[in-house]
Amino acid sequence: MRIKRTTPRSGIARRTRLIAVASGLVAIGALAVPAASASPAPVAHTYSADQLSQANKSVLKADVPGTAWAVDHKTKQVVVTADSTVSRAEIARIQKAAGSNAGALKIERTPGTLKKLISGGDAIYASSWRCSLGFNVRSGTTYYFLTAGHCTDGAGTWWSSSSHTTTLGSTAGSSFPGNDYGIVKYTNTSVTHPGTVGSQDITSAATPSVGTTVTRRGSTTGIHSGKVTALNATVNYGNGDIVYGLIQTTVCAEPGDSGGPLYGGTTAYGLTSGGSGNCTSGGTTFFQPVTEALSAYGVSVY
Repeated sequence: MRIKRTTPRSGIARRTRLIAVASGLVAIGALAVPAASASPAPVAHTYSADQLSQANKSVLKADVPGTAWAVDHKTKQVVVTADSTVSRAEIARIQKAAGSNAGALKIERTPGTLKKLISGGDAIYASSWRCSLGFNVRSGTTYYFLTAGHCTDGAGTWWSSSSHTTTLGSTAGSSFPGNDYGIVKYTNTSVTHPGTVGSQDITSAATPSVGTTVTRRGSTTGIHSGKVTALNATVNYGNGDIVYGLIQTTVCAEPGDSGGPLYGGTTAYGLTSGGSGNCTSGGTTFFQPVTEALSAYGVSVY
């Protein structure tokens, strides 16, 4: 899901983009047969890197909203997560698009839908919606903050409250879809902007490995932790909003958490893009790698 930006009580949202990302496993049952009549077990097919790449591209070609996918190099499969909006016919369309590589696809189901979600993790307000601040960054003596690109898309001025009484700054760059990051330049010199996420100091940025324990902070649900389950994941939020190269995790998130920071100790990892589920029942979330945003804008954490 991509976690959506949330409309404040005082404003009317310019638009709402909801997308579903699934995170449940489909149970597959098999009927047992008497040993005397049992057939030899089929030999598992091992797919090459090129076949996995082709299968990965075929999911994109199928263009089914509410899906997310990534190559699992350990099992040599392309794991496709489908939310509750994806029909059996659409699953069949994905498999058909893969052709002879359809066997490389592992389809997993998750309840709910993929949707977009906005010191790091504090609430920030555009004219008609709320997101979460990701990381404070700087270039020399000029200070900015990073957040999700679907938050900065179409936004100009940013405030620290829904009443729009204290200005933070203005959007200086935005990349969405394709990527999901944006940057806002601080224009209010009376606002302090420490290089922390809450009380946690952030001193470096990196890309986590699969299995890494990570933490997310957001203005809706606060602090939650989980593990990285895939890298370089692609999410189709629908309406042409496809984002590539994301970090997939088991950390929960909800609307308004979009743009918030993913980190581990003093290391920055990502910006909350979206996901499915919630922080009551759990879910799957996707994050824009922060290193890509830092490189694109020539800024650094501090």
